[in-house]
Amino acid sequence: MLKLFSNFITSLFITTDTRLYEVVSYFIYDVIKILLLLAVMIFVVSVLRTFLPKEKIKNILAKRHPFWSHLLAGLFGIITPFCSCSAVPLFLGFVEAGIPLSATFTFLIASPMINEIAIALLWSMFGIKIALLYVISGLIVAILAGWIIGKFKAETLLESLNNDNKSCDCTNKQEPTWKERFFYALSYTKKIVKKVWLYIIIGVGLGAWIHGYVPTNFLAQYAGVNVWYAVPLATLIGIPLYSNAAGVVPLVSVLVEKGVGVGTALALMMAVTALSLPEFMILKRIMKNKLLVIFASVMFVGIVVVGYLFNFLLK
Repeated sequence: MLKLFSNFITSLFITTDTRLYEVVSYFIYDVIKILLLLAVMIFVVSVLRTFLPKEKIKNILAKRHPFWSHLLAGLFGIITPFCSCSAVPLFLGFVEAGIPLSATFTFLIASPMINEIAIALLWSMFGIKIALLYVISGLIVAILAGWIIGKFKAETLLESLNNDNKSCDCTNKQEPTWKERFFYALSYTKKIVKKVWLYIIIGVGLGAWIHGYVPTNFLAQYAGVNVWYAVPLATLIGIPLYSNAAGVVPLVSVLVEKGVGVGTALALMMAVTALSLPEFMILKRIMKNKLLVIFASVMFVGIVVVGYLFNFLLK
């Protein structure tokens, strides 16, 4: 249905059976498909989020067995992504509530890397199988990375931030009604879509250009499944990039279509969302340089391993 619509719209102003027609039709189709699924996914997750305010999450995670603390921290991270203004107080609040620091790291890793935007986009571009594999592998990386970082006695590597313990959480302290939950979800969905639509346009536009004009064998030659250095190189390239899943996933889809290994493309995406420089600027406020290096190193290794694993399983 959407494909027929995009073809029809494109045919109104571009001659069919041309490369430009294929590129523009691809662009219109992907933009509509991604925005529709993204809006639905964000709305559903936002409703779920109203049942899990930060205080409730802290109470659930505190004083549990380490395994369950890590698993629940990772799952909560998926549906409750933190913003830049709440990262510091949320981190400190978890520690003060008695939650193991390693579980707190699991939350902070899972939150930006596996959110509703990434899941919705991966589902729309690759299907449910790849989306679920990404969620599972990302959750494992977050849990293992948090556990490993905890072994370095990370408590001694935190900065003193007594003046920064301020929260931007404006959620209602009383139990909201269903009407309030849906109103919040609708408002949040509009906010996020407005925030990421330009990234989607740019990402899909670049992807459409690659889809139509870059030879298939060109990228496969340098970043195919059998190129051993492709995964770590993609991870390194992703670190300085300033984007989010909305801008990266459409590009990832086209890279895979052109012969780049699925694991290589996803390693790029994970690095952009979980190892980006803007995130490190936030974390610099709560971590000393040694802890930042440990955090980055563990995450880098985890992402590379997942990339190789995806390339092996999805040849």
